[in-house]
Amino acid sequence: MTVAAHKAGWLLLIFSLPVSQAAYRVDVWRKLRRYGALMLPSSGYVLPNTAANQEKLEWLAASIRKYRGRASVVTVQSFDDLSHDHLSRLFLEARARDYQQLAGELKKSTKGAGAGSAKLARLRRRFQEITAIDFFGSPLRSRVEAMLERAGSREAEADVAKGATRVKKEFRGKVWVTRPRPGIDRTASAWLIRKFIDPASKFLFANDARKHPKAIPFDMFGDAGFGHRGEDCTFETLRKQFGIRDAKVAVIAQIVHDADLDDEKFGRHEGAGLDRVLIGWAQQGVSDDELLRRGMELIEGLYQSIS
Repeated sequence: MTVAAHKAGWLLLIFSLPVSQAAYRVDVWRKLRRYGALMLPSSGYVLPNTAANQEKLEWLAASIRKYRGRASVVTVQSFDDLSHDHLSRLFLEARARDYQQLAGELKKSTKGAGAGSAKLARLRRRFQEITAIDFFGSPLRSRVEAMLERAGSREAEADVAKGATRVKKEFRGKVWVTRPRPGIDRTASAWLIRKFIDPASKFLFANDARKHPKAIPFDMFGDAGFGHRGEDCTFETLRKQFGIRDAKVAVIAQIVHDADLDDEKFGRHEGAGLDRVLIGWAQQGVSDDELLRRGMELIEGLYQSIS
């Protein structure tokens, strides 16, 4: 926690509900657990004092009052029987239990044939939920994150090994054609082509690939060239077809898939913001060439940021 957050103190929720609202009491408890709140031995639930936590507790307090309960959200600078360091340790211990449970599930799921995409997506979403309430930076976070990345890489590499059938030298110095107004899948695919397949590639835009018979189509409608195949987006198709084994590309493939297909297959949410940026630029009337150039720069930045 930052020095500023330390000075801000804590938020304390104190509430009571009528006996007849037992079911709703369980719902409130589940929400507090999801928020990462600690139950004090004396009374109430405590969270670090941040704007986000305050908004959550105030909404919850308002909801409790609607059910004829009583609720107060109190800003507390300190507790006379609980030091800041002691409370911090309690939060760290709570998150350590969460991370350890997730690590155990990961170990079980990766034995034998390995974890399936759906299970990995669920575990990754759970990891994101834990990190959102990891207010004091548990040292277990990086360990579990590395386990998730290894599990995802193993699955992705198995897919690449099955699908790698293209020879890159046959596609050097080519013109590639895709549809106008490129979104995240097409811009990421263009980045992948230029960085790993065809460094001298050039790109043009058309609604009908047949008008450019010498160009290599990607993400065009129909079965021409490289596009969506089964559950894969175009980026995944290219990666598998050309046997690109770079671990960071495997991560980007998952990010692009979830942003493009919006099916939460991998539980990745990073690409949604990039996609919104591309949509915003398109709405501003940015040309296709400029849109592609900017999008490729975004993907390169994403690639460099992955450790």
